Amino acid sequence: MIANKRFGIALSGGGYRAAGYHIGTLKKLHELRVLKNADVLSTISGGSITGAAYCLHDGDFASFEAKMIHAITTKSVIGFVLKSWLFWRGALPLLALLIAAVALPFTHWSRFAILPLFIIIFLVIRFQFKFLPLSTIIEKAYNRFFCLESTMGDLCDSPELAIGSTNLQTMRHFTFSKRKMEDSAYAYYPKPVFFDGAKFPVARAVMASSCVPFAFTPVSIDKSYFKDQELFSTVDPKLVDGGVYDNQGIHKVTQANSSYACDIIIVSDAGNKMPFEKLYNNTLTLLLRTVDTFMMRIKNFQMIQNIYENHHGREIAYQSLGWDIDACVSGFYTSLLNRNISDKLISAHGLGKEWVADPKKFKEAIIKRLSENSYLEQIKLRGLSPERLKAIRNIGTNLTRIKPALINDMIIHAENLTEIQVRLYCPSLITTP
Repeated sequence: MIANKRFGIALSGGGYRAAGYHIGTLKKLHELRVLKNADVLSTISGGSITGAAYCLHDGDFASFEAKMIHAITTKSVIGFVLKSWLFWRGALPLLALLIAAVALPFTHWSRFAILPLFIIIFLVIRFQFKFLPLSTIIEKAYNRFFCLESTMGDLCDSPELAIGSTNLQTMRHFTFSKRKMEDSAYAYYPKPVFFDGAKFPVARAVMASSCVPFAFTPVSIDKSYFKDQELFSTVDPKLVDGGVYDNQGIHKVTQANSSYACDIIIVSDAGNKMPFEKLYNNTLTLLLRTVDTFMMRIKNFQMIQNIYENHHGREIAYQSLGWDIDACVSGFYTSLLNRNISDKLISAHGLGKEWVADPKKFKEAIIKRLSENSYLEQIKLRGLSPERLKAIRNIGTNLTRIKPALINDMIIHAENLTEIQVRLYCPSLITTP
């Protein structure tokens, strides 16, 4: 807590790219000596990997950083899956049927060549998640790679980790924390359903948060985690990637009636809107891009509603991997033009009444003041070249190893943007004794 105000940090989704990028955000907040004051750490998907590892880590920040970098640069979750017996136990029968479908036309059994294909289609449609329990395998990988062999009850008390997932049954947000795990929609059932999350595996919660639709098995809640086990048959939670509902982790910390709501919020977004050219070759690529579009629309709507049109007196600093350092001050100036900067922030930056009344006339003076207050020129000296920025923005959102140099650059970029945005939008974090 900072000056009697609740302080929250939101870490977005984005696979290993997000897990690595958010290290830089946490590192800068640690260097600014404010990370220790965080009340809530709200995480989604790849951000949940970093958030869970941080909230379970026993030691200083440097050792946490070193362990995370080692895991992301040397351990491949996808590689772990491909080496797993659970994977091959289901994949081998399907592979054998596929080989049979290809080989049969060249034998005297050619009239039966279509049969293996029908069997494959039937098995995939009816039993895909039983044949290929990818979520179970990935949970094991999270345990091994990121030291998550604990339950939600083992998490630290401060910050309170809130791991976000999406419940397909209710089409609502599902949250895991040490204090509670819930879908608030279930509280309004004729017989309210509540869960006992203290013994729920952290790695499974992270898996639910990062369970990519179409690819991974939706995560279910076993009967043993129901507070009233007689209500087990009344609901059927099916949990998938939290990014489907809230890819930035800001829903719970900005929602007015949420017990995770905060007054000062740092949002670390590892997303990057990449071009999608010459890839419209089939229905699958169109489907994936359509889903990306839906998620981008949700993200933009949340940014407008919870950040740019924030009327609740909150201080919210947002930064994104896709941003350039120079754009931060100009972005603040644009928000000032649009009357989206609070009087408190205007006062904190010493912007005169005449400047605010006619920002266009005093643009040069305003930009200069904001640049000085945010340490823009000093931070730019630590900035990455365009080539290095392009390289980290080209990192995919899968769960395969990332080169150490790229992780290092992501951390640097996240540190730089975090410092600028905190100084611009949350000055009370670093000015309060």
